[in-house]
Parts: sequence; structure tokens; C-alpha cells
Amino acid sequence: MTINELLNGCEQIECRGDMTTQTCGVVFDSRAVKQGDTFFAVRGTTSDGHDYIKSAIGKGATAIVCEELPTECADGVCWVQVTNSEKALATAAANFYDNPSRKLKLVGVTGTNGKTTIATLLYELFEKLGYKCGLISTVVYKIHDRDIISTHTTPDSVRLNAMLAEMVEIGCEYCFMEVSSHSIVQHRIGNIHFTGAVFTNLTHDHLDYHKTFAEYIKAKKGLFDALPKESFALVNADDKNGSVMLQNTKARGYEYSLRGCGDYNAKLLEMTFEGMLLELDDAQIWVRLLGRFNAYNLLAIYATARLLGADKQEVLTTMSMLQPVNGRFQHCTSTNGVTAIIDYAHTPDALANVLDTINAMDCSGKVSVVVGCGGDRDRTKRPEMAAIAIEKADRAIFTSDNPRTESPDAIINDMLEGVKGHTNYLAITDRKQAIRTAVMTASKGDIILIAGKGHEDYQIIGKEKLHFSDKEVVTSLFKEME
Repeated sequence: MTINELLNGCEQIECRGDMTTQTCGVVFDSRAVKQGDTFFAVRGTTSDGHDYIKSAIGKGATAIVCEELPTECADGVCWVQVTNSEKALATAAANFYDNPSRKLKLVGVTGTNGKTTIATLLYELFEKLGYKCGLISTVVYKIHDRDIISTHTTPDSVRLNAMLAEMVEIGCEYCFMEVSSHSIVQHRIGNIHFTGAVFTNLTHDHLDYHKTFAEYIKAKKGLFDALPKESFALVNADDKNGSVMLQNTKARGYEYSLRGCGDYNAKLLEMTFEGMLLELDDAQIWVRLLGRFNAYNLLAIYATARLLGADKQEVLTTMSMLQPVNGRFQHCTSTNGVTAIIDYAHTPDALANVLDTINAMDCSGKVSVVVGCGGDRDRTKRPEMAAIAIEKADRAIFTSDNPRTESPDAIINDMLEGVKGHTNYLAITDRKQAIRTAVMTASKGDIILIAGKGHEDYQIIGKEKLHFSDKEVVTSLFKEME
């Protein structure tokens, strides 16, 4: 592929050198450059790719795409100045891999909560229906039956297109993909063709990055604004921002609702720790997931499957076999009758939803919650998370999540601003000790929610990533009690 073919569709300002030069790869990390690659100088949040152009050339880059041309452009290198390097990278990545998203039925799922559950269970559903599928999620990337370690909710545009191309190569027909607000703003999904997009909800999150809620809404809306007219846009009618997502989209708009005002509707009829009974599209179905929030997720899954042309009865039958996603309302019970629930809830709304679900159960004991907040992230949600924990649980234990480069005690102190005047809480910085305290002080019939990390098997302290699993800790403690 020539540089000219690679950059087809990019907004170019100036070109210097031979645009018929062949390129061997698309790279934006100078450390990964190989002979014959095209290096894209992208401005990141912590570094600027323009500072590494010389290094890229030294490693063999034969073309440079940048927003600012250097004073002296090295001979023998093709230089292309563009208006936006991130946009150009996304376009080039799609071109380099022959636009694989156009050869799949790709569905993007966005919103604050529910993305992982919806994308993962859509993948599971269509695999059970007999199709080869791909999955791009917070927990794992899947190319049919091959698992790849997930590094970001939505990967960079080069890796994304490379995985989509591999899905096409092995015969995948569908791919279900979480679309983060960061990825939309950073143009990681530029030039990706979506057959459909799903909006779950919008609540307090990521304001450390987006700064204002208006910007957060705008980011999510960007996915729907870019949909072509032949695609579908499915939104939660019970979230006030659902209609906002449809305002400027060219796609066919559909709504789902638990309040009976959508194109697809459901009712939660019954719920126990074993599952719940839903009335969905005039049919009753028993599912193994729990909570009103999961009723929304399952309705979105059903509606998406129907919009993709799947048979109604086959979808309903298969949905009844779906299992909860790793780290999402997973529960286990000790021999002495204490139940622990592991959940990824790390936003105020998600924490409230999970606690509401627990409180709706026929629970004979008390409810405790172990929860922390991530470091180097949105500080404004910390007191709100603590206040919800105190309000909706009998006791709260505030602890570390992933403190990163912040002081764990300082993070907990921010949380404690939301519980002034209350006494039904403890602050235990060490997460393992916090979980131990919750388990060892629980009685038969009690429920312990361990929130915030879910599927994660690590804890980031400083810049070190240490092994840590809430599930492993609880399982070990329960065995000690036998």
C-alpha cells in the first residue's frame, strides 16, 4: 500500500516527498517502529508524538504524519502534515486493514453503566445461536473462541482495526463492542462502520477527563451523530439523555423501556438470588441475572438481537441460558450462611442500583458494603459514593480501590466528606483487611457487597500493578470459616 492510498480520506495540509512510497505498517508509538513503517505523531494527554519523530526515523520510519512539520525535514522521508493526527491515524488504520468494520455486523454499546454486560451477553447469545462473533470489552477481547487480554475498554484505532480484520479473516459475522467516551473524543473509532449502536444510560463518571457533564454527554452523542442512515440507534427511553442521543442521528431510531413507552418493553415480575422472571415482548422468560439494572440490560440485548434479524423464539430461549458476566453481581455463600456479592460498581448510580437490588431481596440479615474510589480519577464522585453506601447499607467499610499515585488515606478522606454526622462505617485502608473485617463480623443471613473492582485481578498502587482479586480473597476467607 502506498502512502497516498493509506491516507485516502485524511484532511491533508501539505505533503513533502514521494507519496507513492510503500508503507509496511501504521504506528503511533515510536518504540514499535520497524523499517518501512509510517509513524503518526499524535498529541497525547501526557506526551506529544512530535517529540519522537527523530527517534521514529532512526528506527526506520519512511513516512511521517504530523500536525506540525519540523523546521528541517529529513531527506528520503515522506512528510505529510494533517489537521488532526488522531483522525488521520484512525482513517489510515481502517485503510491499512481494508476497512474490516464494513465486512462485519458491528454493534457499539455506550453509556455509563451496562456496556460490558450488554456487549458480552450479545456475544454469548449470538455464539450460542451458531454464529462466529467477536467481542471488544473492558474484561476481554475475543476473536471467536480466542481470548486476548483487554488493555482498554475500547482499544486504539490500529489495534481495533487489526482485531476486526482478524475476525473477518476467520469468518466472524458479528462483533459486539464497548465504546467508551474517551475513545469517541480521541477518534479511536474514526472510520469504523457500525451496523447499530446502543445507549444504556448516563450518570456521573469520567468528569476528571471531560470536565463537565455537558462534555460527557457530547462525547457519548458523537457515536450516534456519526451513524449512517442504514444503521440503527437503540436508546434507553427511561433515561432522559436517550432522546438526546437520537437528536441528530441519521440512523433509524428505536427505544427500549421498562415503563412501557418504547418500541421494546419489559416488566420485572419476580426476583430471587437464583434469577428473575421477566415479561419481555409479551412473553415470560426466566433469566439468571439479577436486578432492575440487568432487566434493562437484557431488554437492550433482546432488542438488539431482533434488530439484527434474529428469530424471537430462538433469542428468548437462548437468553434464559445466559450467565452473569465475570465481576458483575457474582455471588457466593459461605457454609455459615453469609453471602458475598462481587460487583464492578464504581459510579454512584451503579452502586445505588446494586444496593437497591440487594435490598429488594428477601434478606434476613444485614447488608454491608466494602467500597473505595480510584485514584487520579474524578474526585467529585467520592463523597457521593460514600453517602450512597451509608444510605443504602446497614454498614459501610471504606477502603482502597486502585489508588494509583494518590494517597489511599487522602482518597478515603474525600469519601468521608459525604458521611459527616453518620457513625455506621469504618475506614480500613488495606483492601484485603477491609474485606476480612466485613466477612469476620458478618452473621448468618447477612449480605456483603464488595464493590468497585469486579473482574479485576490487580490493584494499582503508585505505578505498580499488584495481583489482587476480590473474589479470591472472599473465597479464601469463606474456606477459613468452614
